Amino acid sequence: MRCHTVVRVLNERWPNRPVDVLSTTLCAPLADYMPGVRRTIVYNLPRGRIAMDNQRELAAILRKEGYGQSLVMTRTWKSALAPALAGIKVRTGFVGEVRFGLLNDWRWGERKLPRMVDQCAALALPANAAIPPEWPTPELRVPTADAQAWRSAKGLGDRRAVALAPGAVGPSKRWSYFADAARALVARGLDVWVLGGPGEKPLAAEIVAAGGPRVVDLTSNDLRNAILALRSADLCISNDSGLLHVAAAVGTRTIGIFGPTDPKLWAPLNPIDAAIETKTQMDCRPCHKPHCRMLHHRCMRDIAVDDVLAAVSTALQREAPQIGRA
Repeated sequence: MRCHTVVRVLNERWPNRPVDVLSTTLCAPLADYMPGVRRTIVYNLPRGRIAMDNQRELAAILRKEGYGQSLVMTRTWKSALAPALAGIKVRTGFVGEVRFGLLNDWRWGERKLPRMVDQCAALALPANAAIPPEWPTPELRVPTADAQAWRSAKGLGDRRAVALAPGAVGPSKRWSYFADAARALVARGLDVWVLGGPGEKPLAAEIVAAGGPRVVDLTSNDLRNAILALRSADLCISNDSGLLHVAAAVGTRTIGIFGPTDPKLWAPLNPIDAAIETKTQMDCRPCHKPHCRMLHHRCMRDIAVDDVLAAVSTALQREAPQIGRA
């Protein structure tokens, strides 16, 4: 989602220049709903290896488009290879992994920028430009008709629903009590939809077993399914994960649960209804390890279900944001 902030900065800086996005198959549905994106080029480079044949194939695709500039937002050597092979005139990126010759518009000071959005969007500014106090917020414009058609096709009815996103990169960022929350939400008369990828299937099964027939497993390998679900839901409860940012950008009431990570750095740019953290003081926070290095995982275990449910009650009384609601 931070990519759309970059798109918006580019649109403001050069209103007449088209902006295309290079994406994997997994993330491509996001760009379909991003205003200001002309086209998405979908290409899946193999992970963990350079794959020169694939790099040349991608470079040929980029060369045909005649791009004048590329923004290489990751620091890896591999990510700068295809734009260089394509002969794109201006190749902008931060110094990293000895990419001299692959990039020619060097930027410095990435490690001094506190947030990922600062690091990415800074590349869309002129060299040495100051970071603005606020960036344009991401936006996903999902037509109401599309969301209604999706809900009807899934046979989900028209009752109020809360979407749960229990997944995250690594167990340390996963809240411990989604199953208990689902049971409590159903008791309040709400439907519950569980979102995520195939890796979240075991978590979804646990939550469905706890909540009963009004809890639906909507995990899949199609991100579009999750986007439409979040647009249709009345509220989302999510760990610090990609779906938290999607929910906020779609314009759904959103509650983020932050255990090891700091919401000041990792919460969405879009406003959310609540960023819930443990009340217990811990010297080990913040932490970005995939597994709890202290083994107790108290940063998540000490966040009570009642605290989350109180935030749900408050959020459902508010009007939903209008961003992304076409």
